[in-house]
Amino acid sequence: MSPVSSHSSVPSARMRVQTGCGSARTRSSFTPSRMTRARCETAIAGASAMPERIADAAAVSGSAARKLECRAPMRLPTLAFAEARRIESRFVDLRSPSEFARDHVPGATNVPLFDDQQRAVVGAVYRNVSPAAAAEAGLAMVEARLPELLGAVLGRDVPWEHWRRRFEKLADGIRRNASQGITLQPARPGELGARPLVLSCWRGGMRSRAVAALLRALGEESVAILSGGYKSYRMWVRGKIHALDPETPLIVLRGPTGVGKTRLLHLLEAEEPGSTLDLEGMACHRSSILGDVGLAPATTLGFESALADRLERLGPPPWFVEGESRRVGDVVLPEALYRAMETGAQVRLDASLEHRVRLLVEDYLPGSAAAAQMAERLPFLEQRLGAAWIGRLRAWLAAGRAGDVARVLLESYYDPRYAHCDRRRVWTARLRADDPEAVPRLLQLRSTLLSPCVDSSASPA
Repeated sequence: MSPVSSHSSVPSARMRVQTGCGSARTRSSFTPSRMTRARCETAIAGASAMPERIADAAAVSGSAARKLECRAPMRLPTLAFAEARRIESRFVDLRSPSEFARDHVPGATNVPLFDDQQRAVVGAVYRNVSPAAAAEAGLAMVEARLPELLGAVLGRDVPWEHWRRRFEKLADGIRRNASQGITLQPARPGELGARPLVLSCWRGGMRSRAVAALLRALGEESVAILSGGYKSYRMWVRGKIHALDPETPLIVLRGPTGVGKTRLLHLLEAEEPGSTLDLEGMACHRSSILGDVGLAPATTLGFESALADRLERLGPPPWFVEGESRRVGDVVLPEALYRAMETGAQVRLDASLEHRVRLLVEDYLPGSAAAAQMAERLPFLEQRLGAAWIGRLRAWLAAGRAGDVARVLLESYYDPRYAHCDRRRVWTARLRADDPEAVPRLLQLRSTLLSPCVDSSASPA
């Protein structure tokens, strides 16, 4: 949802629907009614008017609460995250764009009920006035975007005319439930059908409850609230990571920069799905001084979400993993995982210099934007190489000599450092990464190590 400008009296009627990978699409706009415009002018006049908005919301919600005291609460079904994931639910995250960007359920769609400024206003009303007042303020903010909001949540366009005559009744229901409370109960077996829509916010509070109540009132029965919201999801993530066994069997692929370890992981995964942990892919970082060129590095929370999700999808160990230091970009690997990597079966990979140069250019410089980003990083590396290189690598890059830049960095910077790090390791196997037989040989190694793992986990007869 596009942020609402504090300088405009009427909010935009266009909404951005974001997905977990950061893409967005914009739904069609509509013209708010005169009543909608008036209410939104009061509710979203700018951050400087917060005290007045709180007072207005309190006055309006007070009268609404007095009228609706005798109404019965609405029952809404809830799902714990583990169960919601098991039945392949569709997750819709109603939190603000900044909350979603920090972390979210992998694959979730972001349909922010409020932008960041609006969320601050509603939160202040909730804390300083009452939940009912916060609901009233939120209704005024959402009203102008209601058709787009519903369409985004449901995944289909919803004409304004379809909802117009029913909106006041639906808004009245939300006010009623805000005043008297909403009864949350675990979903009954089979109640929600296949792949239900699961709504989440920070802790399964007003944002999730209001939208769920609205959808249920409109006849959408396959809708539930994520029990405990994002906070309970984080508890699930931490539990999965804490359960990692430091003695988990791993096959650790190591080798100098550019040898193609990540590409081998992808080929291995294609042959045996559920056999690999691509830590650099989860961190969106190649674990080097230029590791984030052309990428958007994950937050620590985002990395942990991706790791927990991947752990649930893995087959039996041993798993293939690329050898890393304890830190991948700004992300710190869990202690148990790092210990398992250090004690696992170590495989040394090598490849020709030409092969490595080609892979580096392909991976690090897919377009002009990445080249510009690399040019900004080269001064540091030029200084590390010595005064004779100051400005030289940047000039080569600008002249289209990316291969020469990669060659110098490999021979004079990366390789000496790698040789120092791995000189004392004991290798289970040594392979050529540019050998077509590398993948079959690695799979054979896993098959050899897999049998003892399976046997040791079997119950005695």
